[in-house]
Amino acid sequence: MFLAHAPGRASVPVTGERESDLTSWLDLLNPTPEERVLAERLSGLRVPTREQLDEIESSSRLQLQGDVFYLSTPLARRIDDGPALVTPIGFVLSADRLITVRFTAFQTFDAVAKRVAASDAGCGADATMILLLEALVDRLADTLEKVGLDLDGLSGRIFGVTSSHGTDADKALRDMLQKVGRAADLLSDVRESLLGLGRIAIYVGEKSGPAVHASLKTHLATIGRDISSLNDYVAQMDNKVQFLLDATLGFINIEQSNGLRLLTVVSFIGVPPTLIASIYGMNFKDIPELTWNYGYFYALGMMALTITGPLFVFWRKGWLGGR
Repeated sequence: MFLAHAPGRASVPVTGERESDLTSWLDLLNPTPEERVLAERLSGLRVPTREQLDEIESSSRLQLQGDVFYLSTPLARRIDDGPALVTPIGFVLSADRLITVRFTAFQTFDAVAKRVAASDAGCGADATMILLLEALVDRLADTLEKVGLDLDGLSGRIFGVTSSHGTDADKALRDMLQKVGRAADLLSDVRESLLGLGRIAIYVGEKSGPAVHASLKTHLATIGRDISSLNDYVAQMDNKVQFLLDATLGFINIEQSNGLRLLTVVSFIGVPPTLIASIYGMNFKDIPELTWNYGYFYALGMMALTITGPLFVFWRKGWLGGR
């Protein structure tokens, strides 16, 4: 999809020079090779491919060729409560043209396009770039806030699980462990996105030239400070995630220990009665209790005593659910 976002009107598909001449922002969403060629012909700028945007070297992600910036960064997008989707986005910024290249729909781009459409005054390429960067940082901040709320909820649930739930506690803890792990993955993706946006803001702000108006460099510095504060928040969330992971694993180990303890109790109380039954089940002629009228009841009583005695001790220790 090849769109033109212009002030005072809704976004329109680009089919030729008529649509592109009305705006400074051309937006390529999952473009076809034909749309890439058309964008290059209309703008006179090189449009990067996905393979080029996927490059991880800083020299590939941040380039200044003449007076044109070629910038890219991975961007995380959270899909409902599921795992994050990370895709590259690219910016081609010249003095009078901004081309964005993306391969998945982002609500941030749609929101900025609506702001541009609602504006009566012209919005230059550099100003549009600033709007996009600010909106992307705000979106990532919202994602971090949602992750923080999720972790607070998980913390309450993890420490609210007790061993009295039995197998339900074990299942609940394993489910929470998966959710904490997904939160850790999302934080890692958001950190990578913030790192990429921060590098773009610093790189564009440091480079002089007609592509960026001097008055807008103040906005880039503000964006850099916002990203720095968000990185501090991410570090705090990382510590909380690690704490919750350790706590969840600790509770899982406790649940497993309780199961092993129960098996130990069952094994222990089964040994003495088995020993007594084995002794009096031996086929020797001279067993003192063999002809005793109360021998049978004596053996049963001994078995009962060796069972109830340890059970009472374990109960007193709290191994069987407390006193």
